[in-house]
Amino acid sequence: MNRVLLIDDDEELCEMLAEYLEAEGFDVTSAHNGEDGVQQALAGDADAVVLDIMLPGQSGLESLRQIRQQSLVPVLMLTAKGDDVDRIVGLELGADDYLPKPCNPRELVARLRAVLRRATPGASRETLRVGEVTLRSAERVAEWAGERMALTSTEFNLLETLARQAGRVVSKEEISERVLGHPLSRYDRSVDVHVSNLRRKLGQLPDGRSPIQTVRGIGYQLVAA
Repeated sequence: MNRVLLIDDDEELCEMLAEYLEAEGFDVTSAHNGEDGVQQALAGDADAVVLDIMLPGQSGLESLRQIRQQSLVPVLMLTAKGDDVDRIVGLELGADDYLPKPCNPRELVARLRAVLRRATPGASRETLRVGEVTLRSAERVAEWAGERMALTSTEFNLLETLARQAGRVVSKEEISERVLGHPLSRYDRSVDVHVSNLRRKLGQLPDGRSPIQTVRGIGYQLVAA
């Protein structure tokens, strides 16, 4: 049974979501402020965290930053509808996905299952190598020039998707479907932000370029040199 931590100051909403999630087979705990939420998230008992960005006191963004300093647990943000700034900042801080509030509980379940599925080690024992990048899917380990990288589950899956098609351009639409588990919507910058985060964790090619190249208007490709 997957364990989900809800961090939201709206206790009534938490009770409603917890009841729905438990009926779908999740084990749910709740925290109603950022400080308690961070403490519970870092205790390591949750398989995924649902975090409201608009928390009073310690904000959801600050809570996310503190979680990401010590943990790669999958985090799904709840954001105000139409608030692109908080959404982008949250993704830049390492959130795996987001939903605007008020959210449909059925969509929340679908997004949670997708996030948890992406965080589950694969059965394949193969090792992928593209230039300085090495990926071991079964162990969810990614290395650059022999040094292990701390990647979120979304970043690992993004790198794996690009590595499996190294040298080819992978469209943003395909990345959204394969990595985020949902179609790319108009004005959605999630893919771009995740690519930007991943680029910062990778090294550079000998000529100073990023190994993830942008093909304007189409998508991205991973190159060895």
